[in-house]
Order: sequence, then structure tokens, then C-alpha cells
Amino acid sequence: MTDFIHISLSFPTVIFTFLLVVVIAYWLAVITGLFELEDDAAWLGFGGVPAGVALSIFVALAWLLCLIGATVTSGGLLVTVPFAALVVAWLAVRTLLKPLRALFPQGETRSRSEFVGQMCVIRTGTATPDFGQAEVTAADGSSAVVQVRTTGADRLSRGEHALIFDYDKDGEFFLVMPYESEH
Repeated sequence: MTDFIHISLSFPTVIFTFLLVVVIAYWLAVITGLFELEDDAAWLGFGGVPAGVALSIFVALAWLLCLIGATVTSGGLLVTVPFAALVVAWLAVRTLLKPLRALFPQGETRSRSEFVGQMCVIRTGTATPDFGQAEVTAADGSSAVVQVRTTGADRLSRGEHALIFDYDKDGEFFLVMPYESEH
């Protein structure tokens, strides 16, 4: 056990030991609700998987490979161990994460645009050009409460039906107008 601790806290493994401690702290923060898994790790070449998941697997694998490399290597080759660990870990994580991409749905922007043209029901006391929420049902039957705004002098009351006709990406809300059903 003392050899394990000694190798974990000596060069070159100590670099990845520190990063592994950061990963553990990150996951504790995720578990307690301080962070959420919403980032896409496309900038690492691991697109379609949250960055927290991709980086955690990458760091853990690089640490393990560096630990093994430091155990079996000595002398001048020891300097190459962290670089080799990074390259092998990156290649392995790219391969490992391909099947995981299916588990993580692609961004909300696509689903938000699907709401345009749908009917919704106002859920706040009123919906105005400055404030409002409505419940909308997607094509797959799931429902969502979304931020809505009216145009002009329109004011919609709780329970009224409205038609979503546009999405404002900057404000992250839908534009709605009164909807009269034929019933």
C-alpha cells in the first residue's frame, strides 16, 4: 500500500493524481446539485457526451495508465510516461464514448424549435410582453413548461389557449398569440 501511495504522489503520476482529485470534487458537486451535466465535449473530440463525463473518464484512464507506466518504467523513459498516457487515454476514451452518445440526447434547441406552431396553455396568472409561462405538449406526448411572451397589447390569462409562432434565441422564450378553438 505504501508503494501505491508513493507512486501516486511522485512524478509523473502526481500530475494526474491532482486532476483525479479535481474530478472527484466535481462529481461530489454534481451529486449535491452545485453543477449540472449540460456541456458538450465536442471541443475535446468527444462530441455528443457531456464534458464532465468525457473528462472524468479521460482523467481517470490517464491516471491509471500513468500509474502503470511509472511502475514499469524507470530512468529517462519516465518523462515520456505522461505523454504516452495522455495519447492512449484520449484514443481509448474516443472509442469508449461512441456507444454512450446514444444515451445523451442532443441539445434542447432542436426540441424547442419543434414547439413552434403548437398550441399551449398559459400557466401563470397572465402572459404579457414581459412575462409568462405556458405548458406545451410535444409530438411525442411529453409536456414542458416554457417561457412565453405576447406581442403588442395582448394579455393572456391563466388557462387560455395560445399559439406559439416564434422562438427568441437571445431571450430564450417563445412568442405566442391568442388561439381561439372551434369547439
